[in-house]
Amino acid sequence: MQTSDSTGASYERRHFIGGSDARTIMGDDAPALLRLWREKRGELQPNDLSGNLLVQLGSCTEPLNRHWYEKNTGQTVTDVQRRIFHPVHRWMAATLDGRIEASGAVFEAKFAQPWCFSEEAAATRHMAQLQHNMWVTAARSAVLSIITGGGKWIEMTIPADPLYQHLLLTAEKKFWRCVETGEPPQLFGIEPPRPQLEAVRMVDMSGSNMWAEFAEIYRRTKDAAAEHEQAKGELKALVPDDAKEACGNGVRAKRSKSGAISFEVIAVA
Repeated sequence: MQTSDSTGASYERRHFIGGSDARTIMGDDAPALLRLWREKRGELQPNDLSGNLLVQLGSCTEPLNRHWYEKNTGQTVTDVQRRIFHPVHRWMAATLDGRIEASGAVFEAKFAQPWCFSEEAAATRHMAQLQHNMWVTAARSAVLSIITGGGKWIEMTIPADPLYQHLLLTAEKKFWRCVETGEPPQLFGIEPPRPQLEAVRMVDMSGSNMWAEFAEIYRRTKDAAAEHEQAKGELKALVPDDAKEACGNGVRAKRSKSGAISFEVIAVA
């Protein structure tokens, strides 16, 4: 799939669905969805975010974010603020924070508040935007680069999800049809996929009481569990091939129609 650029950087956002719009379309905020619909129809002007400190922090830290990513990964980010339109659905576009030159992955820079921050929540929050931009650009993955107010930098790689992208495209088509016809849109109720995050951290769970409780059970039952599995394997081998059921010494083995053998404990006479 090939993509093409817009012919003018000032092309009005109301004439297409962008990545940030995708989050609203796939979200659960009905008033926000209705407002976006009215904006796309030209009935309302977009909110003025010049006084929103968090939005401005995100905007101001984008160059730093990009520099920090390049410095720490050795990768080069290109196509900064490039607007790309889908080659077929011309009402779909992506204004990119950048693309990773070596892989073609979408680069997305974000600023996050430090309290209650989690990588999974951040990935879920931005999933619609990332999948939208990957679909428009035919990218197989996206890099989510986050700087928090607590001075932390987090990098996550999010793979393209064909199933979610299909649902996203369906929802965006319906929304755009509403823009064209004047019919108010309804929430689509599509849950984002669970983020597939690369496991990179080592975590000390010593302070968790629940971890301590189940760790004790695990240590206590580990040898017995291994012995149990070994005994089950030996019992399976002893069941005659033509036996539907075998029992003795308080254990019954049953063979299913598919040939699988299961065991149960029975009372010993």
